[in-house]
Amino acid sequence: MKKILLQVILLAAIAALVWWMYSLFNTPLEFEKVRKERETKVVERLKDIRTAQRAFRNKYLKFTPNFDSLIAFIENDSLTYELAIGSADDSVAVAQGLVSVKKFNVAVKDTLSFISLDGNFNNLRYIPGSNIPSKFNPTGEWQEFLMDTASIKTESAVVVPVVEIFAKYPTFLGDLNEQELINFRDYQINTLNRADGLKVGSLTATTNEAGNWDGE
Repeated sequence: MKKILLQVILLAAIAALVWWMYSLFNTPLEFEKVRKERETKVVERLKDIRTAQRAFRNKYLKFTPNFDSLIAFIENDSLTYELAIGSADDSVAVAQGLVSVKKFNVAVKDTLSFISLDGNFNNLRYIPGSNIPSKFNPTGEWQEFLMDTASIKTESAVVVPVVEIFAKYPTFLGDLNEQELINFRDYQINTLNRADGLKVGSLTATTNEAGNWDGE
């Protein structure tokens, strides 16, 4: 009886050891897999926000700091385009009044191409993957991107508008393995000297709304 009991205990110990070794190797792999999948979706959404902000700036010569006005712009506003009729280099046509420029308006939502919205423009404000309960977001409510604007004077004394849209890593990775997330954030911040998240643009430098992810 004791021999059987010892065998059972030994088998249980072996099974626990095997599971521990499996978890030891599988946890980092699973973290990386999910992280990359979610980062891809966050980057797509950041690109959509950037597309909308650039269109807003082209019309109003500034960026907007809040999503309500940006979404209203997409849903209700329009962009003005010009259509040249004839050539200004044709002096005869110019003299005959055959050269002109016609302006026409096109709805913003029919002009811009978005990657991740599926026609629901209100989703522009939400960070993909942020609605999963975690210690950073116990209720599992959707988290919004942090977005703000500023004006910067360049070396040539030109004042230019800038915008920054930011998603902190814990907002969309907070439900994953805690130690793996700590290690990843430490590597990004202290080794690579990067921000603690994915972002577009900057409030302190003119970056042409560049993203901070690899390949941008």
